[in-house]
Amino acid sequence: MDTKIGSLDVSIQSSAFSTVNSTDATLGGHIARRLVQIGVTDVFTVPGDLNLTLLDHLIAEPRLTNIGCCNELNAGYAADGYARSRGVGACVVTFTVGGLSVLNAIAGAYSENLPLICIVGGPNLNDCGTHRILHHTIGLPDFSQELTCFQTVTYYQKYTEQSEIAINEQINKPVA
Repeated sequence: MDTKIGSLDVSIQSSAFSTVNSTDATLGGHIARRLVQIGVTDVFTVPGDLNLTLLDHLIAEPRLTNIGCCNELNAGYAADGYARSRGVGACVVTFTVGGLSVLNAIAGAYSENLPLICIVGGPNLNDCGTHRILHHTIGLPDFSQELTCFQTVTYYQKYTEQSEIAINEQINKPVA
């Protein structure tokens, strides 16, 4: 099956899709499997309290190597270099403080038409819509400022909630 990531055409063999038990059907597990399926073997990360659960799932994927970075900009530039040499790169940072820090690297990859996936952790779903001011924000109760920043320097952005991947769906099929 062929799919397109930015300007990169990726061929995925049907054997690359693993069977998923319904108890293992989590968004983090799904992301880990999809990264492997598109050819990512190393993910550049900066842990933060709003991405730790995702990092647990990425670390649990035996075909992925977590490469911890000193800061978000380093993670972004490492993923940029990885995309140049391997075809597609990925980095994971935490909400706002991390996302805004990695933005220059993401913008640079965008200007070079590089396929780079940046995954940013976010507030707990219980906090969304409460209009509370949380840490890792810019002091406003609106959590969309970061997404707005990414919209100008990326081809595609998606705010995803765990509930969007239902257990009874066949999540081991490719996402278009």
